Amino acid sequence: MFKVGDRIVYPQHGAGLIDGTEKRTVLGEEVEYLTIRIIADDLVVRIPVNRVDELGLRRVMDEDGAQAVLAVLAEEISVDTGSWSRRFRMNKDKIRSGNVKEIAEVIRDLSLRDAKRPLSSGERQLLAQAKRILSSELRWVLDKNEDETNEHLDQLLANLAVARAEARAARSV
Repeated sequence: MFKVGDRIVYPQHGAGLIDGTEKRTVLGEEVEYLTIRIIADDLVVRIPVNRVDELGLRRVMDEDGAQAVLAVLAEEISVDTGSWSRRFRMNKDKIRSGNVKEIAEVIRDLSLRDAKRPLSSGERQLLAQAKRILSSELRWVLDKNEDETNEHLDQLLANLAVARAEARAARSV
């Protein structure tokens, strides 16, 4: 169970802090809510306690989890999934899942695709959303502020792109 002060991740919005709990009467029934402050958007959301599992609320990853996620970014791109609409839907579902490794896959795959040719506006928005969600969680694990975490993530992706290009060049020789 979650308690006040816990650092959590709400899949659609990213990392947040549980600020409190409150009870409200909804349709004649008293319902307990968690009040969560989402750090990336300075947004406050209220989640019914009885729906936290259904909504995918989870604790912020630890340092080992962060290393595993960063390793996903370094993996080779998954097999091309075909049409733009199918790829878009699949990436959107991965983001919605709240699974941090799947979010990292979206970032990796779209970043690699963007290096080959510009992304559509929809895919650019998905990439930005995935990076915002991952960055919001990583900032607590890496003990950095938002700008430092975004720079760290962007630099990591740039370094990986250079390493991949060098590896391709070496294979073609």
